[in-house]
Amino acid sequence: MSRAAKSRLVNALTFARVPLIFSWLGFAVAQEFLGGFWLGAFAVLAMFASGMTDLFDGYLARKWGVVSDLGKLADPLMDKFFYIVAFPALLWQSARQGESDLHTIFLLAFTLLYMMRDTWVTFMRTVGTMYGADVAAMWLGKVRTALSFPGAGWVYMYLAFHSFAPEKCHCAWLASCYFVEALLIVLTVASLVTYTAAYSPYLKKALAHKQDL
Repeated sequence: MSRAAKSRLVNALTFARVPLIFSWLGFAVAQEFLGGFWLGAFAVLAMFASGMTDLFDGYLARKWGVVSDLGKLADPLMDKFFYIVAFPALLWQSARQGESDLHTIFLLAFTLLYMMRDTWVTFMRTVGTMYGADVAAMWLGKVRTALSFPGAGWVYMYLAFHSFAPEKCHCAWLASCYFVEALLIVLTVASLVTYTAAYSPYLKKALAHKQDL
């Protein structure tokens, strides 16, 4: 396979994250209104496939030596599409099912924090590009992203399938969702601090330049 073909394949994997997460959304919404186990199962497969694209596009790009500036920018953008679709949908699903107010509020705070963190980091990285900064994802951001996909999947499986499970399993399953959400919140705050510290010198340069003008 030529280098150009490898690059196209990696980019196709990256951009496939969007249609796959919208496929999940379609199956998830359909299951909410129509019920049934299999619609939820198809939704899980679509979300799993969307998450796997994040794993394999970076792995293949590094293995084949086709890492590009486009990929460095597109990969986190596709992650944001995943978050923008998945987390508000999980919040809606929780509210529609009459989940406890605590869990719904927890999901609301979780969703808003994710959106605000990603918007801020995108801004900081954009400022960094003005001064030639390396905009590749940092290790803490990679860990957060890597755990976000299975985390979202775990919460979705609880919302989609807990009604099929024995009643005695509900509390333990819900507690595990709280743990997953709390872990992702901690990682999100930590990565927000890390990115801010790394890119703040570029922001200071930009502010100083504006004042000089």
